[in-house]
Amino acid sequence: MTDRKTALDKTALVISRRKLLAGAALIAAPALLRTDLALAETRKDVVLVNFGGAAMKAFDEAYVQPFAAQGGRIVLDGSGALNGKILTMVQSGNVTWDICDGGITTLAELNPRNALEKIDYGIVDKTKVPAEFAYENGVVNYMFSSVMAWDTAKVKDTPTLADFFDLKKYPGRRMMRKDSQAMMELCLIADGVPLDKLYPLDTKRAFEKMATIKKELLYWNSGAESQSLMRDGECVMGLLWHTRANVLKAETKGRIAYSFKDGLLQPGLWVVPKGNPAGAEAFRAIASMQQPEGQVKLLAAMGNGPANPAAQSLVPADLRQTNPGDPANVAVQAKINAAWYIENHSKTFQAYLDFISS
Repeated sequence: MTDRKTALDKTALVISRRKLLAGAALIAAPALLRTDLALAETRKDVVLVNFGGAAMKAFDEAYVQPFAAQGGRIVLDGSGALNGKILTMVQSGNVTWDICDGGITTLAELNPRNALEKIDYGIVDKTKVPAEFAYENGVVNYMFSSVMAWDTAKVKDTPTLADFFDLKKYPGRRMMRKDSQAMMELCLIADGVPLDKLYPLDTKRAFEKMATIKKELLYWNSGAESQSLMRDGECVMGLLWHTRANVLKAETKGRIAYSFKDGLLQPGLWVVPKGNPAGAEAFRAIASMQQPEGQVKLLAAMGNGPANPAAQSLVPADLRQTNPGDPANVAVQAKINAAWYIENHSKTFQAYLDFISS
């Protein structure tokens, strides 16, 4: 996790020094140059929040540095862009984030509460994303999947998703996200529902499936926490984002393995909280992050699938197996249904939390 205050303090020192140098330059600069320097000084820091851990370094290389080269400044916050945090900021009138690494449930929960800015598609380029993932209040930034990972030191064979629920065959704790998104789908797939017949979700059946292993379940909140539970050997198997499973596989030299088979393909979305401090600069940052080169860097670092179709031709052959949007991986996964979530997520999520606490 990154200490937001420390990061902002360091940024403030850099900005102060830049202002001092710029002020000296303005005295001697020609009129046109003075205007350019003055405009540069009016640009605001953009605070981008993600889920910490390995994503901090990966986002810095893929997004922060290229935006800096364009004269902008992104400050990363790894504390987790949870929907409740965003809503609290907006309702209290104390918004400190500009861009949040969200998803379909972010739209489902926050759109009805008027907590998100509309994406400025006069700045953000719709032609650089698949049309179906360019929403009014969110735009795709990468593709990811929810998958099953396992500890090969304890699971000798290649397990199926159905094996995740077989405590007799593979004893030990299991890990799931403390959020119903994707967890419901994976429960149903494990119970035999075909990939193309998931929606509308039979949530009752999903909860019944989950109940069969409830005594052995641990739940993660952040991506970094999901990595820790698997890396430290607390769980034999886990359902998590493939990006974190990909990092785990590398970190453990293959001890933690994962598969896209029977996973759920989802769009990661940039969302902007209502009343964000940086204003339109947030959309300029999002536009910068649409460049295909940075998206391929993110794929190389963590496995996030490029959202810009132009990036696909830049993906090296050895990275295609980690790309959730590669045709071979898409073929063995289900795809999330945004319309179902917008209509049903709030009640399903609450039922999920009630299940965990009961």
